[in-house]
Amino acid sequence: MTRLLAALLATADPVPFAVVRREHEQRLDVLVGDVVDVDRLADIPLDGAEVLALVPFRQVRERGFVAHDDGAPLRCLVVRDRESIDVDEAIGMLPEHPLAVDGLDVDVSDAEYAARVRRVIDEEIGRGEGANFVIRREFTGGIDAPAGRAVLGWLRSLLEHEIGAYWTFAVHTPGLSAVGATPERHVSSIDGLVSMNPISGTFRHLDGPPDDDELVTFLGDVKEREELVMVVDEELKMMSAVCPTGGRIRGPFLKRMSRLTHTEYLLEGRSDLDPREVLRRTMFAPTVTGSPMGNACTVIARHESTPRGYYAGVLARFTPTAGGYDLDAPILIRTAYVDGAGRVRVPVGATLVRHSDPAGEVAETHAKAAGVLTALGAIPRPTAPAASAAPGASGTPAGGTVQRGTVQRGTVQRERERIATLLDSRNDHLAAFWGTPQASHPSRGATALVIDAGDDFTTMLAHQLRHLGVEARVVPWNEAEPAASDDLVVFGPGPGDPRDESDARIARLRELMAARLASGAPLLAVCLSHQVLATLAGLPLAPLPAPRQGVQLTVELFGERAAIGFYNTFTASAANRSLTPRLSLEVAADAATGFVHALRGPSVASVQGHLESVLSPDGLRTLERMLDELLGAASPAAEPIHQPKKLVAQAG
Repeated sequence: MTRLLAALLATADPVPFAVVRREHEQRLDVLVGDVVDVDRLADIPLDGAEVLALVPFRQVRERGFVAHDDGAPLRCLVVRDRESIDVDEAIGMLPEHPLAVDGLDVDVSDAEYAARVRRVIDEEIGRGEGANFVIRREFTGGIDAPAGRAVLGWLRSLLEHEIGAYWTFAVHTPGLSAVGATPERHVSSIDGLVSMNPISGTFRHLDGPPDDDELVTFLGDVKEREELVMVVDEELKMMSAVCPTGGRIRGPFLKRMSRLTHTEYLLEGRSDLDPREVLRRTMFAPTVTGSPMGNACTVIARHESTPRGYYAGVLARFTPTAGGYDLDAPILIRTAYVDGAGRVRVPVGATLVRHSDPAGEVAETHAKAAGVLTALGAIPRPTAPAASAAPGASGTPAGGTVQRGTVQRGTVQRERERIATLLDSRNDHLAAFWGTPQASHPSRGATALVIDAGDDFTTMLAHQLRHLGVEARVVPWNEAEPAASDDLVVFGPGPGDPRDESDARIARLRELMAARLASGAPLLAVCLSHQVLATLAGLPLAPLPAPRQGVQLTVELFGERAAIGFYNTFTASAANRSLTPRLSLEVAADAATGFVHALRGPSVASVQGHLESVLSPDGLRTLERMLDELLGAASPAAEPIHQPKKLVAQAG
């Protein structure tokens, strides 16, 4: 029953292998096979055999994004033999005293990493380049022993001491070995059900499990809450691109690990795409890159001086089924890599948002590396024991471990309910649309061209337009034609400074918008494009006193108050104006600041906020109202939209 694992342990130079334990499973899989390196995701050989693929970060170039190229191979283990072993039995066979990594160092000092955090906040988020970015650093060391033997010993340590991992694994191939306990599924596609698990928000408890009062404080932290909502928005963009009916949100949940606790959501939708294409369209998770995705990759290339290797890529398992292949792909984080020379790397990163504290982000990188570095023997294990289970992980109730005694059980239950209530309350101000079935409304008999200005929020906009009965298609800004014949042109959001006419994208948006305005045909402009319209209408633009990236505001939009999510660094101002100097557009602006929230006129509408965002509970209703004004009221046969009052957190 254990012939493969025994054979791997019996030699210092084993054949290529992988050992994988998936969350909640009491058995682990041992896979051996042949190594094949390919150029593209579409080349992964799905010819009937099971395949495990190490996908490096540089593959993000398949989506047209920027990445330092280190030549890291897209490495496939084509499985020719496998066995399944009870976890406890496997632990008993694996090396009890794993090799210790020597010469622990870090490639970017704490002081320099803190300086990078400050630069990203000031120069990138502060210039409107995006809402959040993940910047990496690496802990390094070395071993003087065979890599295959080393990763199996470290795997035992992770299996014994880490909790809450989505996958715990070891992989060994010529010149490249890896071992890790990654908390996060990036994407899976099982029988056509596509799932993503955005995890963000990090509470550090390096000396053992936290108490419930500490968890309550963590759950009430604004930065941690906004961090999670922003990555949910980013992954909903991906779900809208992969799943015809969009993505549906479940959660939030707690994800507890030995030294860290995170918050997470589960996103689900259905797709009939080839699983390799599902993976390509979702490269890579915003929790390890940032948003918007394209600009995040550019920012990473500016602020990380070395390539990422496999950090933020995925370990993708393709399993043959009667109808094709299923996919399960966790993110490659909390992972150590060993090369052929015995050099060990443990890359980690922190999510930087507008109110990140540099010292706190430095501490977060140390905490994220701690679990793996402890398993590698590079840092000592904490004296306090880790929890023996993972209450509050995906699909399980939040709260502490149940204790004996009626009084203790009652106290624990009250604390669980208190934490569950706090988790549930996070949904009070989110858009119910993304948590409920999204059947389309009757057709309006209209078409819309949605111009992508550099932010995949356009995929969510197009999805909502289709839901409201408009046939929508998305084109990049540099492929859109001025003389579009569509009934409506939607100019989408994007990063950058809308005042910078030297930017080819901004200049093109101005040209396209001017042509559409001259035609008199309906147009709608969102966020960055709203700001471009404001400049054409003669309103001044300036940076906000503080960026509004991932902020929900309740604003007045021409007689109707609406709770909308904002992702802007710049704003148009129209103090004491009811009409714009040019184009004679009506202005909806904040009475105190003059910041413009929306513009409208004959066949023209714009909004600064993101109606499509999960942060916009009134977004769909507002979009429907704008469509009625631009295209005429919906068909009498169309039913009005009735949204639940809130998104309800659900058990998994």
